[in-house]
Amino acid sequence: MAKDYKIFISHSWTYHSDLLGLQRLLNERGYFNVEFTEATRDVPINSENANYIKSVLRNKIAQSNVVLALAGIYASHSDWMIWEMEVAKSYGIPIIGVIPWGQQRVSAEVYTRSKIDVRWNTESIVDAIRTYAL
Repeated sequence: MAKDYKIFISHSWTYHSDLLGLQRLLNERGYFNVEFTEATRDVPINSENANYIKSVLRNKIAQSNVVLALAGIYASHSDWMIWEMEVAKSYGIPIIGVIPWGQQRVSAEVYTRSKIDVRWNTESIVDAIRTYAL
């Protein structure tokens, strides 16, 4: 029986298409069961209170088996992504950097926190999840 994975994808809302593409890629992979736990534009945390948002995100990260951090250079400029990765580290949740399609440069913020960085390839991402997820 295939394991079910709870995955939190740390992403920048400005690059929403990268998030959707990664979700689609994993959802379409046969024999790989995944539940995404991050907040998205489609399912946001309806609050402007940063402490409340952090509380909700902290809970979502803590319930995840792994954090996938989109490793585009924009991640180095996202305080929220950096905070999410630090929370994951504090809970011992492994971080996998996923380099968006066509990106040549990788965020140093992701690179220094991740167990491994993989290219935008279904099998590479799935193998890394199976290897590192709790």
